[in-house]
This record gives sequence, structure tokens and C-alpha cells, in this order.
Amino acid sequence: MSAPQSQLGFDGLLRAADEANEARKVERETAHLPSTMEEAIPFYRLLIRHHHAAMLAADVETVLQLRKEAELLAVRLNGGAPGIFAGEESPGCVLARETAAAEDAVPLWGQEGAFVIAVNGMRIRIELDGMFGIGCGFCFWPGFSAHAVDHDRPFISETGYRSFLGIHADPVPGLLPDAFAEKVIAAYIERELKGRPVAIAPEYRERRKGG
Repeated sequence: MSAPQSQLGFDGLLRAADEANEARKVERETAHLPSTMEEAIPFYRLLIRHHHAAMLAADVETVLQLRKEAELLAVRLNGGAPGIFAGEESPGCVLARETAAAEDAVPLWGQEGAFVIAVNGMRIRIELDGMFGIGCGFCFWPGFSAHAVDHDRPFISETGYRSFLGIHADPVPGLLPDAFAEKVIAAYIERELKGRPVAIAPEYRERRKGG
């Protein structure tokens, strides 16, 4: 056997060993978690309740641990493979969808949901991330998106939409999701817009009418 062929065979063995080691590691980390979606959904709901309590207590360590547990649950349901958000029927997406808050109800911390708040007389529809949101593995506060409700009135952006991700602010005990969103947007209006919301551009108002 030539040297290049021998090297290729050795590389293949190394890859196989790495994959086997990773599989064993995932199994160790997730063995205590449900392995079927039927069992996982009530378990995930319990995680959300614990996460909500930890957020209200401003317990950063517990919050991040629970989010990691949620991620491991999705990994286990996916057979230890990546792609837990690969499509609508992937484990992460199913867990989030099946445990989301009722329409227009303020969600628990860690639960996905959409609801309407009012800031300075401006109605804003908030879509709040759950435990799988962008940056939730390292940032205490989850992200959310803000959508205009009244497109013929001033808003916080000319498009009628703005996302708030990577919110770096000190944990605050007792703060509920709707009050959190109100505070973030009020601060944005004051600091970034100098207290002056802007008109939504005509093309976005027309797009809204057409949609």
C-alpha cells in the first residue's frame, strides 16, 4: 500500500474514532432526558416554568443552565445529530411551537409568544424569543422583534419593524416580559431617536395594505 493510501486510511480511522467519542459524550450528557417527543413536550414545559422563576429571581447561572438543558433535550431528540432547527419538524422547532404562549398572551420567560404593548401611546406587537433564541446561550435577556400595529402613525423605524438582539443590561428581579419590552423600547426611543419616533415610509405602509 502506498504512503498516501495508508495516510487516508489512518485519517478515516481517526474520524471514526472522533465521531464515536462525540456520540458517547452526547449520550452521557443527555441520558437523563426524554428521548421521545411525547415525553419531551411536558418536560420542556417544566423547564420553561423553572426558567421563568429563575429569570424573575435574576439568577443568571440557573437561567443559562436551563437553556443548556433545553438545547441538550433537542439534541437527544435529534439522535445526537446537529440540525435541531433544520426545519419546521426539527426537534427545536417542534418544542418551541408546541409550548408557545396563546396568541396575544404575554409568555413566560423562555416561552415563545407574541403580544401587543403600548409605549408613549404607540402600539407595538412584540414577538419574544424563547429558550432557543439567538444569543440565549450567553445573554441573560432574550431577543425580540417589534412590529408596528398602526402603520399610519410614527414608529421606532421607517420600515415598521425592528429587532432587538444581544441586549446587554443588568438582570432585574421581578421584571416580566411585557414590562421588559416596554423598557427596552422606551430607552431606544429616548437614546437613539432622541425622543422622536419616525414616520413609516410610504412603501412599507403600502406593502402592509397589500399584504
